[in-house]
Amino acid sequence: MSNEKFLINKSKLPETADANLVLIRNDNDIVGRCSLWWKNTPPYPNHHLGLIGHYTVEDAAAADRILQHACEQLAAFGCTMVVAPVDGNTWQSYRLLTERGEQPTFFLEPDHPDDWHCHFLDRGFTTLAHYTSALNTNLSYVEPRLKKVAARLEDAGVQIRSLNLQRIEDELHRIYTVAIASFQGNFLYTHLKEDEFTAQYLPLLRYLKSELILIAEHDGNPVGFLFAIPDWLQAQRGENINTIIIKTVAILPKRIYAGLGNLLVAKCQAIAHQLGYSRAIHALMHDANPSRNLSRRYAQTIRGYTLFAKQLI
Repeated sequence: MSNEKFLINKSKLPETADANLVLIRNDNDIVGRCSLWWKNTPPYPNHHLGLIGHYTVEDAAAADRILQHACEQLAAFGCTMVVAPVDGNTWQSYRLLTERGEQPTFFLEPDHPDDWHCHFLDRGFTTLAHYTSALNTNLSYVEPRLKKVAARLEDAGVQIRSLNLQRIEDELHRIYTVAIASFQGNFLYTHLKEDEFTAQYLPLLRYLKSELILIAEHDGNPVGFLFAIPDWLQAQRGENINTIIIKTVAILPKRIYAGLGNLLVAKCQAIAHQLGYSRAIHALMHDANPSRNLSRRYAQTIRGYTLFAKQLI
């Protein structure tokens, strides 16, 4: 369109992107923007990935223009496949909300206009991965087989405790060591430095409830953790907070710790029940994640999210 132009910034960016792409209409109206990554992107079989993140547009026409231009730019830098939306890596915000359901948005959940997924489909993107969030309204329920898991882990010397906020830096270090080892096999994994990991959690300190963050230790060493947080958006809506959000569960990939992740979920839900909460959201689970198998037995899917991809060559 003759009244549109692009601005591309490839200088050092605070978001650590390789470039920012801005679509301007009528000389000064910003109608779309995104960031691009083509360096140090996650490995993917037979492809050099490019990433599109920080995506926002005013309308479908702007979406068509900016996604086309983004793909052309990434192809020019040697990318053979583009994945979106990903804000640089999967430690940051990624995935697009594609199935809203009837439940309101929860704290720290990605939220997007309902038509945005059509922007990607209309430009030839297809589903690369799918994720769901599920709601459990019976926090007193305990899967019977977990009793044997708990007894086995206890006999092995594994102990579970809550986070100590008085030693938060040391606690975050212990959590980081588990996260790095546990997530290495995750889809589109990239390494994250410890100071970057810590910087993600420190802004959340005022929202944390230490009883809901569990650390599993074996011989004094961390082997697993669960991060859950109250749904503070309920308070913003003028509601009583009766929901916790289970955001992250990480376990060292050793046979001895089989079942520990499910045990941490059960223990967290039991603690939440004792504290007066009545609901737990199992947030943003990859459909292929083994934790989905247990969640399906007592939690109902409330939301769906999609990660899109498009081959460039």
